[in-house]
Amino acid sequence: MRRGIALVAGIAVLLMATAPSAGQQPQSKLPRVGILTVADNDRAPMFDAFREGLRDLGYVEGRNIVLEFRFARGDRSLGPQLAAELVALPVDVIVLEGIGPPSTVGPSGRIPIVSPAMMNPVESGLVASLVRPGGNLTGFTLMHTVLNDKRLELLDTAFPNVTAVAALANPASPGDKLAFEQTQMAARSLGLGSVRRVEAASPAALRALRPEVFSGAGGVVVIPNGLFYNYHRDVVALVNEARVPAIYPEREYADDGGLMAYGANVPDNFRRAAGYVDRILKGANPGDLPVQEPAKFDFIVNLKTAKTPGLTIPPAILARADEVIE
Repeated sequence: MRRGIALVAGIAVLLMATAPSAGQQPQSKLPRVGILTVADNDRAPMFDAFREGLRDLGYVEGRNIVLEFRFARGDRSLGPQLAAELVALPVDVIVLEGIGPPSTVGPSGRIPIVSPAMMNPVESGLVASLVRPGGNLTGFTLMHTVLNDKRLELLDTAFPNVTAVAALANPASPGDKLAFEQTQMAARSLGLGSVRRVEAASPAALRALRPEVFSGAGGVVVIPNGLFYNYHRDVVALVNEARVPAIYPEREYADDGGLMAYGANVPDNFRRAAGYVDRILKGANPGDLPVQEPAKFDFIVNLKTAKTPGLTIPPAILARADEVIE
């Protein structure tokens, strides 16, 4: 946790020291939006949604706006270097995804920041409040603090014989500690006992895990973070090979073979984030733009996946699902 906060502070200092002054002219008259992400490419539903949001507002990439992507490829330690590259261009606003809590750029500095997928921004000290965040950071939360309880409740309802749960967690994520503690409390309240941690802090560490790590677990819950979201196919493949019922934090897991997923719709947050980028480019102060909660949630059940290990999903769960993949 301290290492993650230190990383944020370090990049905040970097941005304050190197951000262009008010009198310095940008290299191009076109507005430049930097996108700093833990992903390894821009071919993802969230980025498609962000571009759609921009197009709805009249922006055409390459014609009247420039998108500058920087990919950490699962390595959060690259955050300072990639942030410095965006500062040097310079960019007019930075959109952050999956790096830091929620950003490696931090709330202090001169470049406006929009984070479409925040976790606990007030508790992390990144904003003063949701209504008036202050500083140069704003965006949208995923409400994972609230939804962790709901995921375990759905898992317990679907599989009432589950008595031991394993949680896939990322110790390098500053939000991991709080999310795991909340998951433990929810498990105890449901009579599921303590939650066993299975850890992976990088794509390589994730791919090195074997299905046996879930041995003895009756169910798996995935702790939300950007690494797992961007490498969700690897997560799903690992859990499915272990043949253990699982619930995931975003619908993309279920779309790609995960058993159940419940959480905020991440692409919708990115689509809405385009509106904040537009307002900032037109002069709005990010510190005056409220941090918003998700507007869309998904509960997806993948019956195709349930058939392989012979799992039965109760009709009551199917009735609650927004979508059932058959």
